[in-house]
Amino acid sequence: MMETAMEERHAHEVMEMMITSGKAYSRESLATEIREKLGETVSFYTCSANGLSPEQLIEFLAMKGKFSGTEESFVFDSGRMCQGH
Repeated sequence: MMETAMEERHAHEVMEMMITSGKAYSRESLATEIREKLGETVSFYTCSANGLSPEQLIEFLAMKGKFSGTEESFVFDSGRMCQGH
């Protein structure tokens, strides 16, 4: 049986998507949009983590202080993007 390979993308793709959209998100709406735009099987890596699901990436970014707003309506704080990649 053939396994479906998960595509791994850098977290910056989600950050750029958030900036470009100009929208505010909830965790649920962001996870939905990530899957719609980048695929159902996508996973993410960062400078310090890999193999993250959309939900895990959102939690990771929230813990790193990358969002501005409330739990139900937040945006990516573009001043918080690391410049490593």
